[in-house]
Amino acid sequence: MSVRILVTNDDGITSPGLHALVAVVVAVGHEPVVAAPSTDWSGASACLGPLDDPDRVAVDRVPVPGVVSADGSPVVGHAVDAPPALISMLADLGGFGPPPMMVVAGINRGPNTGRSTLFSGTIGAVLAGERFGWSGMAVSADVPVTGGTGAVGIPGHVHWETAAAVAQVVLPWLVDAPQRTVLNLNAPDAPVAELRGIRWASLAPVGGVRTTVTGRDDTGLDLDLVSNDESMPDDSDTALVRAGWATVTPIVPTAALEMDLPLAEWERAVNRGD
Repeated sequence: MSVRILVTNDDGITSPGLHALVAVVVAVGHEPVVAAPSTDWSGASACLGPLDDPDRVAVDRVPVPGVVSADGSPVVGHAVDAPPALISMLADLGGFGPPPMMVVAGINRGPNTGRSTLFSGTIGAVLAGERFGWSGMAVSADVPVTGGTGAVGIPGHVHWETAAAVAQVVLPWLVDAPQRTVLNLNAPDAPVAELRGIRWASLAPVGGVRTTVTGRDDTGLDLDLVSNDESMPDDSDTALVRAGWATVTPIVPTAALEMDLPLAEWERAVNRGD
């Protein structure tokens, strides 16, 4: 059965990684609903704004380069003036046709590993989709940081095909998985022939890149994004991707935790005015 799948990202509608992921959805036999930010929303997490106009979201129809649907017609996407999580919400509301049944986001330029995945707009789009009952998968390529530019991964060539090949293997499983299954997939930036395989991985304490303050003055702070060289647990996503493995990590969305809280004691303190 063909499934309508929202394909989005946080790098923007022009990203080759997005186009590669759209091609994966078509190759597996499903219908892509392509809607991605018109500008870069990297690091947006699951934010829903700010918007230039809170009462309207601008949308332009644009072709997806190099991808044709199963019937041979060009795939057309939507450039949306909104962050990725809001795009998931708009898709669920029927903003891009009938609502999709799941979401894939990426392929992100740069790793989304470790607990810093909290800040990723790629992850945010998938977690937002889970709120609507969807399963989803975030896909990232571990593109190296280029020193001193303040940007992740601007090399001459990115091996999008490697992350895409892994996504094409995992996606059929995800379609058949229980509803609201959320996966985070990372692949090394290397040719497919050099990929060591696919491993389940825990979230590392930190991600593969980190922000540093390089200077400060009376008007602000200077920032840079650098590779994280800290030692990581051997079974963590950051360590395994560094070692040449693609990793898959199931993610638990936000949920309440049952705890024995001293509510009666707190209430007495409030009533006493403590």
